[in-house]
Amino acid sequence: MKNKFTGKIALLIVGGIAMFFAVTAMVMWLWNLLLPEIIGVKAITFWQALGILVLSKILFGGFGGKQGKGWRAKQKFRQMREKHCGMSDEEKERLKEMWKSRCETGRFFDKKE
Repeated sequence: MKNKFTGKIALLIVGGIAMFFAVTAMVMWLWNLLLPEIIGVKAITFWQALGILVLSKILFGGFGGKQGKGWRAKQKFRQMREKHCGMSDEEKERLKEMWKSRCETGRFFDKKE
């Protein structure tokens, strides 16, 4: 049983590394195929493509995993739902009227109410 999981973990690690190198090669290929003719830049090497991927990760926060943007959105929605459930009927009605007036008058982003 232990060997079964060890093999799967090793396959997952090797597969992840292979996928990372395949994506890097794809970035290099697409860059060299498209950008020199479109905007006149030089062709890049594999290692430069790897650097572009790492830079894009730093700048744009890509390669999201389980705790990416979707996880945060679900957590925020859960917090809002709990807050709404704790409101009295009067507070809920006041909230509905506030949003209704914002949507009707075009003051959707005003925070003064």
